[in-house]
Amino acid sequence: MNFEPVIGIEIHVELKTKSKMFSSAPVSFGASPNTETVPYDLGCPGTMPVLNKQAVIYGIRVAKALNMKIDQLVQFDRKNYFYTDLPKGYQITQQEHPIGSNGYLDLRTSQGVKHIGIERVHMEEDTAKQLHLGDMTLVDYNRAGTPLLEVVSMPDMRSAEEAMKYVEAIHQIVTFLDVSDGKMEEGSMRCDINISLRPYGSEKLGTKCEIKNLNSIANVRAALEYEIKRQSELLLQGETISQETRRYDESLKKTSLMRVKTNAVDYKYFREPNILPIKLSDSFVSEAIDSMGKLPEEYRIEFLHKGLNDKEVEVLLGDKDFTFYFNDVVNIGCKSVKTLWNYLMGDISAYLNKDMLKISDLKFTKEQLKAFCDMVSQGKINSKQAKEVLNLMLKDGTDPQKIVKDLGMEQISDVASIRAIVDKVLNENEQSIHDFLHGKDRALGYIVGQVMKESRGKANPALAKKTILAEIEKRK
Repeated sequence: MNFEPVIGIEIHVELKTKSKMFSSAPVSFGASPNTETVPYDLGCPGTMPVLNKQAVIYGIRVAKALNMKIDQLVQFDRKNYFYTDLPKGYQITQQEHPIGSNGYLDLRTSQGVKHIGIERVHMEEDTAKQLHLGDMTLVDYNRAGTPLLEVVSMPDMRSAEEAMKYVEAIHQIVTFLDVSDGKMEEGSMRCDINISLRPYGSEKLGTKCEIKNLNSIANVRAALEYEIKRQSELLLQGETISQETRRYDESLKKTSLMRVKTNAVDYKYFREPNILPIKLSDSFVSEAIDSMGKLPEEYRIEFLHKGLNDKEVEVLLGDKDFTFYFNDVVNIGCKSVKTLWNYLMGDISAYLNKDMLKISDLKFTKEQLKAFCDMVSQGKINSKQAKEVLNLMLKDGTDPQKIVKDLGMEQISDVASIRAIVDKVLNENEQSIHDFLHGKDRALGYIVGQVMKESRGKANPALAKKTILAEIEKRK
């Protein structure tokens, strides 16, 4: 490629509060249109905003997680514009006084760690939702006033991969902190991407295009890869890039023009007169931070220390519920994190996905899963038996130790017991010993098979093979 992408991202995060940013109306998804509103949400004259305390706490936590300076003087501004989704004719936001500023995230990419600056995190209210039907537009005010955090990055990303990793990292942070459900498909987290290209080595920025309302992490990457290709081809043909707002069409796998940008809109910002500045006490800020849950990076360090590799940790952190469940099972004493990871992210995950279940729907307890994993890792049951035991656990929540006992599955891992069986089999198969010592490797498999048959399948296969080889060595 002849050009370097310059990418900045604005992410809107809907906060998981019980009520809206400035009113007592409930926050919910999927309710009947215009049923979750109060007069303030509809912009009725005479109604007054009241700041949501929990939203401020969530804003502090996200700012802390993003290594930001936290402004303890909470102030709001009016952003004035007329649009049908804005009932008051203005939006209350934090243009001049964001709750968090000058932060950063360090991303792990295929090219190493990348430092991304974050300009600001500010609180604001969401707009209503519009549904366009031909020449008619319907407005649902349920979303109007929903608390939002807007996270604005510096233009520090240089590839679609870095942008995807950045959005993924923000998603992990807000979901692990439980400030948002992060459901991009439901609009709980939306991102707008600004991208321009410039020749490698140039410090001058190119003409910026904006891609609006991307609703999945995969689409962030796909949209940027397409847009980088589109702009590169235009520049190589000697054409200029127009300053545009574009949308990504997932079905066509391409961006398309929404509108051409001209001059910047003048929103005539001024201080919100109905919300006086609020001075947050040191204790209020400290309590908000001290009561935070663990961040994804803290889990990453712990899991790596316990024996998972980078790829395993990355997969696990992709799902908050699985991460918490895994961590709980480890904390009650699971002896092998590898065994736990393999079954949790393999057979158990497949079972849940097949029936569209949540991990909380599992019929067995975390203590039972720990007991199951311990039996596998200690060689008390083999992999074939483990599959049967797990299927029964998934079916009705039966205790794994009871299943093993009732079905007589427990492996023989006692060295003395296995040696006695091996001695008996070897005494009855002198020819197989002779064949193995003269280079016929298949004879060893036959002897192992006879030991498993004699033990009714209960002998630990690895230990049986090791014991056979040791006993044959003695008989040379």
